[in-house]
Amino acid sequence: MSTEVVATSAVSDAQQQSPSAPTQQKSVEKVNLLGMSRPQMEKFFEDMGEKKFRAGQVMKWMHQFFVTDFAEMTNISGKLREKLEKIAEIKAPEVVHKNYSKDGTRKWVFRVGEGAGSLVETVLIPAEHRSGLRRTLCISSQVGCALDCSFCSTGKQGFQRDLNQAEIIGQLWMANYSYMEDVPVLERERSVTNVVMMGMGEPLLNYDAVLNSMRTMLDDFAYGMSKRRVTLSTSGVVPKIDQMVKDIDVALAISLHAPNDELRNELVPINKKYPLEQLIAACQRYIAKDGNESSRKHVTIEYVMLDGVNDHPEHAQQMIKLLKNLPSKINLIPFNPFPHAPYGRSSRNRIISFQKTLSDAGFVCTIRQTRGDDIDAACGQLVGQVADRTRRAEQWKKKVAAKNEILRSQG
Repeated sequence: MSTEVVATSAVSDAQQQSPSAPTQQKSVEKVNLLGMSRPQMEKFFEDMGEKKFRAGQVMKWMHQFFVTDFAEMTNISGKLREKLEKIAEIKAPEVVHKNYSKDGTRKWVFRVGEGAGSLVETVLIPAEHRSGLRRTLCISSQVGCALDCSFCSTGKQGFQRDLNQAEIIGQLWMANYSYMEDVPVLERERSVTNVVMMGMGEPLLNYDAVLNSMRTMLDDFAYGMSKRRVTLSTSGVVPKIDQMVKDIDVALAISLHAPNDELRNELVPINKKYPLEQLIAACQRYIAKDGNESSRKHVTIEYVMLDGVNDHPEHAQQMIKLLKNLPSKINLIPFNPFPHAPYGRSSRNRIISFQKTLSDAGFVCTIRQTRGDDIDAACGQLVGQVADRTRRAEQWKKKVAAKNEILRSQG
């Protein structure tokens, strides 16, 4: 049954249930094409009785020229455009806040549902690179996060729901469009060069939507990104890492943050379910794929530097031992404090010393440059100021305040 027939049938059923009501068609929810991968869209057009190559045509208009009005799609027949107008739409999430930093960082807050709590953040970070200007977009996959890592602002907001494909790809669409708003349609170009699934939420706990979204990022009819320039970051959902081996070839990053199980259990609670031995083994399996074109040559290790917590020399030595058999690059991240956070940022000297120890051991180890401080660009900071559906943040603040009171009373 075609989508148009389904829509018409739904209207007829609604009218039959209310015979006394005036004969007035109720509005039918349109299908958001922004949320479809190419196979899904090909099926959509075939179900309409159209050739599946129409999917590629529409995808190019959407993702490469950032057109949302079917009337502007000039290589599609007028009849098909009229049909699409009735049953489909191209709609990115609503932007409720945007801010552009003086250093070039851009940040958006999107509304993805009803109420103040239905907000997610997206951050674009520009950087000079030997290959030219790199624009890296950090994309969210969930509203809030269920994992509650102790140093993470997003985790203190609790978890509301997964994002759907349109809400995930919509973040990439909007970031590109922000550079193209005043550019004539046929002169528009994709501006985002890299994507990291590293925003709010745990991507591997929203597996299907994230997988299909990344496939769209790689698709030549959409964003045509290199698989080396699409990175999924996970706190360590081991079974889903193994599933990714079968499903997609993109770069993998691990939010490690501690080099031993005792400390990681405290900082990253999912470690209690999937401890470091299991996590490192899964990473080794992921990069075992043969072939020069694979993006799985190494794993990026993310390590937030917490003052006096995980930044001691012995922690660096434990990292060396933990990662000795895993091809990896290490990214040290200065902690971004948030209100009532129980941690501070490691000193610059401590971070540099940590980096030197790892570099001397043969690891490629970089320190992430802090960007966008003037617009709260660290993920979750701004949303956390306006939304907390589960009251987890309020409970966390009380807990920290109580701890500080005990310390004061002890002198």
